[in-house]
Amino acid sequence: MTNNPNVVISESKSSINMAITVTVSNSSIFQATAQKPPAGPSSTTGGGYISISRSTKLVQQPDGRARIKTWVDSMRASSPSRIKPTPSLSDHDHDNNSSWMLHHPSALDMFDQIIDASKGKQIVMFLDYDGTLSPIVDDPDRAFMSDAMRKTVKTVARSFPTAIVSGRRRDKVYGFVRLGELYYAGSHGMDIKGPTKDSNYKKCTQSVLFQPASEFLPMIDQVYKELVEKTKSTPGAKVENNKFCLSVHYRCVEEKKWSELAQQVKSVLKDFPQLRLTQGRKVLEIRPTIKWDKGKALEFLLESLGFNNCSDVFPVYIGDDRTDEDAFKIIRERGQGFGILVSKFPKETSASYSLREPSEVMNFLQRLAEWKKRSILPLPGQCQM
Repeated sequence: MTNNPNVVISESKSSINMAITVTVSNSSIFQATAQKPPAGPSSTTGGGYISISRSTKLVQQPDGRARIKTWVDSMRASSPSRIKPTPSLSDHDHDNNSSWMLHHPSALDMFDQIIDASKGKQIVMFLDYDGTLSPIVDDPDRAFMSDAMRKTVKTVARSFPTAIVSGRRRDKVYGFVRLGELYYAGSHGMDIKGPTKDSNYKKCTQSVLFQPASEFLPMIDQVYKELVEKTKSTPGAKVENNKFCLSVHYRCVEEKKWSELAQQVKSVLKDFPQLRLTQGRKVLEIRPTIKWDKGKALEFLLESLGFNNCSDVFPVYIGDDRTDEDAFKIIRERGQGFGILVSKFPKETSASYSLREPSEVMNFLQRLAEWKKRSILPLPGQCQM
């Protein structure tokens, strides 16, 4: 049992006998400004590919056209899919792509090497949802995963502890996945809950519940209502309430309207310095200014599983979004496991490997499950917390 005064053990009458509820309103994770961004990869990774800085924070500053232009430029930079394919690549483009693939080779091509590195260790799977398990679609409410993908994830979860880590609200992503044996980390890791169904890796009768930004809920709800009202004049804009964070989707907004949308968002957020604005793929993300992200969620889940200080753990994180870079960076810093970026376009990343699209993710997961089924190696012992 933990000695952390912020951890409360409470009884539950559900199928989960105990729940660990963590409240951190007085914790040092809260700060007045956004956390320092991670450093980018070395310039030796080759130039010329799409440079999308993971660290870009759309900081709220006094009104000004220059600031709005910066926002719009950043919105364009975070949308590599707007680049139209050409019948043939120029020599320069081919060299850039080859250079990027040299440093971030296909996880399918390198599958045997990944397995060799994991031998004797416990693999723990972390999966983003949108763009990783499901295709990116115009309507975020229709980002359904296929039955084949669901079956594949279910099979993987039988062999390895598996978590879904998404910017979506936890109950919404659970509604898409519908697998009770998984861990779910919604709102970019600010809403974490353990399995609700028997799992080979569920710790006894305990279930984890972690919500480090609970005190921001009234503010998030207020900003959500204001953003819905403010952006309704922009055709195609959609504001999504992810409980502990908000998403302003502009995938269906004409590019000439992006500046108008950025101004609308800015006009609302200027009164809420406790919130920060970042961006993903065709989406603006509004989150509390706390030291918490998908990388922190990965560390928390590893600790909950008893692997925090273990040398025999092998985390594998697969994601397609800029927010997944925080998890890729943590994995690199730990020197354990690998990050896998899902992208058809070369872009700056701390991931070690790449996959092009969800169909390749499913292929990789299927091969992983098949390898585990064939493996005769016993599971390594699990460290004790």
